[in-house]
Amino acid sequence: MSQHLSEPPIVVKIGGSTLGGNDTSLQDLVSLHRDGKPIVIVHGGGNVISEWMQRQNLAPNFVNGLRVTDAPSLEIVVAVLGGLVNKELTALMQQLGAPTIGISGMDGCLLQARVANPDLGYVGEIVAVDTTPVNAILSSGFIPMISPIAVDVSEGSEHVGKPLNINGDTAAGALANAMGAQSVVFLTDVAGVMDNGGRVIPRLTARTAEALRESGVARGGMLPKLAACLDAIADRAVPSAHIIDGREPGALMDCVNGRAIGTRITP
Repeated sequence: MSQHLSEPPIVVKIGGSTLGGNDTSLQDLVSLHRDGKPIVIVHGGGNVISEWMQRQNLAPNFVNGLRVTDAPSLEIVVAVLGGLVNKELTALMQQLGAPTIGISGMDGCLLQARVANPDLGYVGEIVAVDTTPVNAILSSGFIPMISPIAVDVSEGSEHVGKPLNINGDTAAGALANAMGAQSVVFLTDVAGVMDNGGRVIPRLTARTAEALRESGVARGGMLPKLAACLDAIADRAVPSAHIIDGREPGALMDCVNGRAIGTRITP
């Protein structure tokens, strides 16, 4: 089953649960794999984490789209992202016919991070990516399914070597950049990046995307997505980043096949 990678991978960020009845994201991923495309999946799971936090009487709290993560919340994040959601998605992909290996960003020190901002708690800012584990999985013919948990590499920290929560979009952007991906696609529940009038902006350059972030037109959960797109295409490591509506059937296939859909961001 081993195969040499003939082209850079496509990195796809999906949510932790489907985006409704018409969502064909997993089927599209299986089809792309069957077509011989190297696929790397990074998944989120924010809604499931919030549900489990509420069961433990912990109130979810967000700052600029990032979850504030104290020690009890971190346990839930690791259990839900690294365990429940990762294995459910891995199982679904395999039921659809694609051999998939579920790992976290801690495995093989794939994602290395330090605490980004003490006010956010155990939320990581990625400082290094070791793509060796992902390349090994890809070259064996499997799809890696990656949960966004990183290993803390802060020197002198009591938490060093332990897990940090990473925003899924952030993880996908950093991984795409490190792998020199052919593209990175963020599947979300909106039609793309919106202008002030609520219209989708079909194309953005790094400069105009940065201006949207700074002007406050983009806000909430779109902020980490735009930041991740900019991180992915930095130094022209990745030719294009895409934010598309995963609720549309065939959206991912359309995007990979070059149809203008959602928002395309280029260096």
